[in-house]
Amino acid sequence: MVETLHFIRPYWFLALLPILALAWFWFRRTRSGSAWHSAISKELLPVLLDIEETRSGQWLRSLMLAALTLAVVGLAGPTWEKLPQNVEQKNDALVVLLDLSLSMWAEDIKPSRIVRARQKITDILRQREEGMTALVAYAGDAHAVVPLTDDVATIENLLGALDPGMMPVLGSNPSHGLEIAKELFSNANMTEGRILMITDGIDKISAVSGHRNRAFPISIIGIGTYDGGTIPLDSNAESRRYLMTQEGNQVIALLDERRLADVANLSYGKYSKLSLSDADFKVALSTPLPTEDSSIEVEREFDTWFDQGHWLAVFLLPLCLLGFRRGALVMLAFAFTVPSFDAVAETTANRQTTPGTLWDKLWWRDDQRAHQALTAGEPEKAAILFEDPQWRAVARYRTGDWTDALRGFNQDSTTTGAYNRANTQARLGNYQQALDLYAQVLSAAADHEDAAFNKALVERLLQQQQQQQAEAQQDSTENQQDQPSNESEQSQSEDQQQQSDQQSNESPSQPNEDQRQSEQERDGKDEDQQRQEMVNRDEKQEALEQWLRRVPDEPGGLLRRKFQHETKQRLRNGDYEHRQGDKIW
Repeated sequence: MVETLHFIRPYWFLALLPILALAWFWFRRTRSGSAWHSAISKELLPVLLDIEETRSGQWLRSLMLAALTLAVVGLAGPTWEKLPQNVEQKNDALVVLLDLSLSMWAEDIKPSRIVRARQKITDILRQREEGMTALVAYAGDAHAVVPLTDDVATIENLLGALDPGMMPVLGSNPSHGLEIAKELFSNANMTEGRILMITDGIDKISAVSGHRNRAFPISIIGIGTYDGGTIPLDSNAESRRYLMTQEGNQVIALLDERRLADVANLSYGKYSKLSLSDADFKVALSTPLPTEDSSIEVEREFDTWFDQGHWLAVFLLPLCLLGFRRGALVMLAFAFTVPSFDAVAETTANRQTTPGTLWDKLWWRDDQRAHQALTAGEPEKAAILFEDPQWRAVARYRTGDWTDALRGFNQDSTTTGAYNRANTQARLGNYQQALDLYAQVLSAAADHEDAAFNKALVERLLQQQQQQQAEAQQDSTENQQDQPSNESEQSQSEDQQQQSDQQSNESPSQPNEDQRQSEQERDGKDEDQQRQEMVNRDEKQEALEQWLRRVPDEPGGLLRRKFQHETKQRLRNGDYEHRQGDKIW
């Protein structure tokens, strides 16, 4: 794709300032040396001055200035074309196992163990700058919440819906969770990775140590206190019920740190107790891997500007021969001591800054600042900065500009584009178009659970819309049927008016006050009825909008049904290994 000529690193042109200063200095020296030409006779100049050496020095300085200028232009990165480039990321895969047994409801740490565990996972996700992350929840059996992905925002969105009450099988079975973790690594073609368990206890050491592998170290973050806490079964503080033993005593969930530390050491991992700082997961994730610094190529490409500055090096090659002259190596040594602009930019890019400041505009591209603004909850700003039409459509969607978002999604012919168009059509109230697009998505990807859920919801909304239209049509039909009677009443009223006019001609009389009062009451009733219909219409529209807003923002019910379906499917396949035992916490 050919674009206009511009420079990738234009700030390198600031290096021309010292080059201009150097040129001015050399010009001053040359001018002062040429003053001898006016003071000495032309016949004596060849004897007193070495003119050839002076001329060679001028040529050398001119070539040096030209070389420095070309080098600066090349370092500025002239470009006019974008090329696709494969993206690589650090080979750092992490699977987080979250304990969702009933003991995680204990409130020995405030507000509860499960709330603090979700907060800690959120901190871990926000600290991970690269690599892939997965989330597995387990109780009596285990379920994969999110497979290995670099989209940590999706994991964070689903994290708030996880709760022990949604697990179909009670108990605590980390062995099944580790099996699913290894399956996720295998599906992603990962030969190594880290496993982090966030739990308040392990009943059988062999349930974890039996899965130990040096390529997949298992670290543990313990959550709870030494004294433990009771397990509430509801959130009503006045009539709260607690989990009881068969003898009628309250169950106390304890934290055995020594046991957890032994399990982590046996599994080539590290143990750390939950803390308010980041020290706990930094210790737990510091376990080395066999190929710590390797990177992998991800299955996507990113268009980058192709730097054409290397062509200027062709003109610099003849000038490099001057490096064999005396004193030129000193100049090269000085040039190599100047720090690289790319190194400075790379170091600065790792700073934790907020997009939009002047500092970020120096080091961040518009698409990077747009992505940061989108994740920071500023879609209006992101829509202005994004150049890619799909990303801009996503930002417009989040601002509520459905029409503009639909125009952007129409350019995407993939299944994701069809799904986005379906959601946008639903937002615009075009339910039939949305259903057609959802059907198109499901025909291409039958396991697209979000599309199936949204399709069922929009079908209900369409039925309500059709029912309202039918009621409105029925009301209009009744009004049309009432028109003849109204005409007859009108004719009768005209006759009465004529009679009253004749009577008024015969003898003057006062107007009928009862008739006027009845007309005013009838008009008032019509206004009240119209006002009530408008209120009912607004309430129905608001209810429909609230229903539609619930589509992407309530993953809890979807996860609950997913877990129940997976458990039933395992039972149908004859897998009775992961069933509820005697201990349900």
